[in-house]
Amino acid sequence: MAVTFAQLVDRTKQQLLGYTKDQASVSYLTADATATDTTLTVDPETATNLSRGLVEIDDEMILVKKFDRTTGTVTVMAGLNGRGADGTTATTHLTNALVTNDPRFPRARIKEAINDTILGLYPDLWVFAQTEFPYIAARYEYPVPADADDVYKVVVNTIGPSGVWFPAQSWRFNPMASTTSGQVKPTPTPTGKSVQIYDRIVPGRNVRVSYTKGPTVLSNNSDDFATITGFPERYVDMVTYGAAWRLLPSYEAGRLQQASIESTERAPLVPTSAASQASQFFLALYSKRLNEERTRLQRLYDSYQTFNG
Repeated sequence: MAVTFAQLVDRTKQQLLGYTKDQASVSYLTADATATDTTLTVDPETATNLSRGLVEIDDEMILVKKFDRTTGTVTVMAGLNGRGADGTTATTHLTNALVTNDPRFPRARIKEAINDTILGLYPDLWVFAQTEFPYIAARYEYPVPADADDVYKVVVNTIGPSGVWFPAQSWRFNPMASTTSGQVKPTPTPTGKSVQIYDRIVPGRNVRVSYTKGPTVLSNNSDDFATITGFPERYVDMVTYGAAWRLLPSYEAGRLQQASIESTERAPLVPTSAASQASQFFLALYSKRLNEERTRLQRLYDSYQTFNG
């Protein structure tokens, strides 16, 4: 079953807030909103769930100046300056979009933590890609794509109907190849990366280079995790643990100054460093899964490389 970016955000949020639903103060839009609207219309019956300050609609944070409980009209603080608060982007929102008052973990921050975790998996875990080209007589160096960080193996198509690809024995990855041509190097490598092949190969036979690269981050809610990142779907739980580990320490910052009666009363019930300890718990889960997948990856994919120096 494919896991989208939006589903990954929901899974991470559930880990952060627990399986007992957080009773957030929520309303919803009763009319579409554009990216430049400074007044929004919400359900009058639930408008009182909102208050002056931050609200979240989809992935956007908005500063609210006031609301009218009779009409459901919400006025944005400081005009357009109140749209796209806290580094989020002002965008359009459709009718029935949920409006959440002061969310504990904004979706924009959760998405950032998820993408930070995906990027942090590399180079311990990598994505495979391939490029193929015909072998040319008297030419030893061939360009590889710019996203190649290392060459994993090189195979060559045999002569005849067998269709077997045999491993090249002598090759070297050059991550700093020349991008210009001249008398010494008449053929440039436009990507600045190349593979040098020293085997005796029949000209015209295809050479297939398998290389490793970093993952691609997610951007749209509908993005499929495996398709976009290049990682297998079984990494989803590991990414969830990693995102939770990154987000939970923010709870400790809220304890530095007990500014409200509620937080002061809760302080003895939720001891100091509780969030940090929970963060370390998720870090342990993340690290365990990372080690498991790193060992698995190395066992599943043997390299044919015998020369790389």
